[in-house]
Amino acid sequence: MKQAPESKIMKAFARSDRVSGLIQQVLSEILQKGINDPRLKMTTITSVKMSRDLRVARIYFAITGGARSVEEVARGFESARGFVKRSLAGKLGLRYMPELKFFYDDSFDYGDHINKILKSIETDNEPDNKPTAKQ
Repeated sequence: MKQAPESKIMKAFARSDRVSGLIQQVLSEILQKGINDPRLKMTTITSVKMSRDLRVARIYFAITGGARSVEEVARGFESARGFVKRSLAGKLGLRYMPELKFFYDDSFDYGDHINKILKSIETDNEPDNKPTAKQ
């Protein structure tokens, strides 16, 4: 019995997800143990998105601690790209090592912004929400 073409698409998609997860795990370990660049010390890999053909890895990072600028950390990743790629290649065992592209993940900044807005609304409405003596 012949397989439907959809199963091939799903299989490729699942493989890119597995490779993405593996790259994220190994890269996080490399950042913790193998890179001495001070620009990358307080960074976290938030996600990795692989192209369908596994040729390009879009790596998203966040900065914890807030002391470093996004541009400074991006330059750190660019200077460490060769080391990271060699380290990943040794641990992943892929036929082709994907091209690594680094992007700042601003979702945490956006979440923080929304949280501040919600807190300001909460404090603005505080007098209106106090229970009355009858309640």
